[in-house]
Amino acid sequence: MVKHTWDPTAPDAPGQDDTENDAPGGANPQDGERIAKALARAGVASRRDIERYIEEGRVAINGRVLTSPAVKVAPGDILTVDGSVVSEAEATRLWRYHKPVGLVTTHKDPHDRPTVFDALPDALPRVISIGRLDLNSEGLLLLTNDGALARALELPSSGWMRRYRARAHGRTDQATLDRLKNGITVEGVRYGPIEARLDKVKESRDGTTPANAWITVTLSEGKNREVRKVLENLGLKVNRLIRLSYGPFQLGVLGAGMVEEIGPRVIREQLEGLIAPENMPTGDKVTPIHQPGLKGRRAPGQGVSADVLVPPPAPPKPKRKAGWAKAKPKALFKGKAKAGGKERTVIGPKSSIQAPSTKARPSTRPEADSRSGPKPGFKAGPKAGPSGRSPRGPGAGPGRPAPRRSR
Repeated sequence: MVKHTWDPTAPDAPGQDDTENDAPGGANPQDGERIAKALARAGVASRRDIERYIEEGRVAINGRVLTSPAVKVAPGDILTVDGSVVSEAEATRLWRYHKPVGLVTTHKDPHDRPTVFDALPDALPRVISIGRLDLNSEGLLLLTNDGALARALELPSSGWMRRYRARAHGRTDQATLDRLKNGITVEGVRYGPIEARLDKVKESRDGTTPANAWITVTLSEGKNREVRKVLENLGLKVNRLIRLSYGPFQLGVLGAGMVEEIGPRVIREQLEGLIAPENMPTGDKVTPIHQPGLKGRRAPGQGVSADVLVPPPAPPKPKRKAGWAKAKPKALFKGKAKAGGKERTVIGPKSSIQAPSTKARPSTRPEADSRSGPKPGFKAGPKAGPSGRSPRGPGAGPGRPAPRRSR
């Protein structure tokens, strides 16, 4: 099992930069790298542990047991720890890790609290963190097996921006947050320029007491508890802090507790000039890490809640085509139906195919009456006048036709 025992904040032990003693095996002390650094880079243990191994007589170079860490390793030297030959250091690797709340970013905690490196899968080699996140902070934490790369990316001179999303309790406005653009001094500590954007404010019910506000903070220094101290100086108490990005690397939809390796091609594109040529990785593929029971975050727009870490972008408007809202014409009916007592083939909408009634109704159209003419045995009655009564002339009566009038 690999032990993650490197402490990136621990200073180098006294004497390991001493070059007065010649290295065993005839190596020039001005060539190569320090023995502790070489073994730590190979993944054996941390520099402090290597120095303890040397004091215990467990480390040898070219068959000679070392008694002092003030030794440098030249190319071609053979290193052994407890009699086993140490293989050469592998190429630089980089991982994205979503640190959950409740873990400290250290290898040895004096209070025996759970650490980030205790929670990492055993499949990872010995790694160190690039920067830190405190106990109550969460989000993106970069891990690497290259200590020189970690120190280079932690320096403000690298120009890498860190982006956070903070939920703070209190009242503020954008004008107050803009005061951080020129830097601020808090308790004697000078903080550089900070960009803060007010994203969302949740008002209280009575409208007078302070409420929570979501603020996106971007900075380049990353000093100890910088975001919390700066916002507290403005009267805001941070109750949730998530790191969304570190330089070009994003948290994305990586679930809490999940770790994912960054591909060699991305490392070559983004970290060129920060990694020694002999440590630059080759190839394009990475081996996925099995992490049972862990799920990724929801992607933006997939049923996210009000406390989503990154607000989802506005969905694009649908492009409507011509005639999109028009209803499609119904298919014509083709079959047999009864009409007029006979069965015949009919083509048309189903709603228009109805069997005619057996009782014929007289037509009210005058042109239809004129075409058909009077039927046999039909007697026309007198027409009603304007008053609604039938005119009764001489000789008119029941059963008698009215006499014709002369013109």
